[in-house]
This record gives sequence, C-alpha cells and structure tokens, in this order.
Amino acid sequence: MPYLVHTAHAQFVGLWVGMIGWILTMVAIGLVQWRIWVVSDLSVITSGLAWVGIWRTCFYTHTLVMSEYEIMYCQKIHLSDAFVPSEIAAAQPMMLLALILGLFGNSSAIYGLRNIYFGLDKQKPIMLAFSIGGGLLILAGVSSFIPLFWNLNSVVTNQTINFPSTFYMPPAPVEQYIGPGIAVGIFASILVVVSGMVFLSYKFPESLRTKVQPSSPEGAHCGLGETGMTLSLRSTPMGSRQTMNHGVDNLAFQT
Repeated sequence: MPYLVHTAHAQFVGLWVGMIGWILTMVAIGLVQWRIWVVSDLSVITSGLAWVGIWRTCFYTHTLVMSEYEIMYCQKIHLSDAFVPSEIAAAQPMMLLALILGLFGNSSAIYGLRNIYFGLDKQKPIMLAFSIGGGLLILAGVSSFIPLFWNLNSVVTNQTINFPSTFYMPPAPVEQYIGPGIAVGIFASILVVVSGMVFLSYKFPESLRTKVQPSSPEGAHCGLGETGMTLSLRSTPMGSRQTMNHGVDNLAFQT
C-alpha cells in the first residue's frame, strides 16, 4: 500500500482555507453592514447612521418606539420589491449560490483527502474528487465576487436607493462608505478561490501511474525455468557434462 499522505500537505491546508472562506461567506451574507449611510436628519435615525444590507436595512432610533432607550429598527428587503436596485437583487441569489457551491466543493475535497489518508491509492477517485472540489470552489468564489464588487462600485459612485416611506430612510445619504459585510465577503472569496486552485494543482505521483505486471504468472515461471536450464547447460564444460551423463568407471567391476 503506497504512502500518499506526504503528497497532499498543501491540499490539507487548502481544505482549512476553503472551510474558513466558506464560513466567512456565510458571515458576510448575514451581515447588514454592506453599505453604511450617513444621514443629516436625526429626527428618526437618531444615530445618524443607517445600514443597508442585501436582506434588510437597519438603524438605531428611539422616536419610532417612543422609548428612552434606542433600539434597532429593521425592514426586510425582498427580491420582488420594486425599489430594489440591481446590485442587491443580484447579490441575494448569487451569494446563496456561492454558499452552496462552497459546501459541495469542500465536501468533494474532503472525500479526496479521505482516500489519501485511508491508504486508497487509486488515482481516478482522488484526482476526480480534487478536480471537482477545486472547480466548485473557484466557481463559488467567482459567484460571490460579482455581487460584492458590484455593491462596492455602488458605494464608490455614491448611488442612491428609492426606499418606500415605511423604511424611514432618506432618498439619498450625505455620504456612504463600505461596511464590514463587503470587506468580509471579498476576503472570504479570495480564500475560497485560493483553496480551489490548490486542489486543482494536485499531481498524482508519477511512480504510481503505471505498474508493470507479468501477463501470465505461469508463463513467467516457465520462461524462467527454460532460461535457467539453457544457461546451466551452456555454462557447463564438455568434460563435466560427459562425466555427469556417463558417471565414473568402477575399477572393482573391471577387475
């Protein structure tokens, strides 16, 4: 049973990198701080900051609830809402797709490493698992890169969103800047893509690709026997062969 563990150290590290990237992608999806709006009207948004995510908008206020303590007021953003901009409408399904692709990619990579660490030295299952896992992880990273950079561009160009009146959001912010949701998502996408490239770069050891085997064990033994017989006959001197064939004269018998 060949030892293959030493050939997959980079893939073992790549698995942990991919898992961390996948978890951070999940964190980025749940964060509401993708775009941070600075507002001038503090009558409702008492903190002066509003957070715009891909699933909801939130801000601190004590006006709406008539309480002395500030609470967070949130409204959900649905894909079917007419006011939803294109970058948010694309981010909702694409980030979920990236999460699913990352899950299957890491699962395939785990299967490949299992074959290596359990001593299953067949080339096809290992290479197929790493190829599928690496491809899915790269697709997951690309699927999350697109909406993340699209929302990043919306922040840089200071684009507005026409929220309905129930959101209590201003028509345009004084200024807006990138929130931790986009930063975490971009970092997670980089980790996932790097992990996928590591799995695609795995090379099966050349010494195990082809194995020389005799076509017929019986023929091999017969061939060795005939060759050995021929060599022994050819290497034996003539005198020795005659002696071996005719034996030694018995002097007592002759007398």
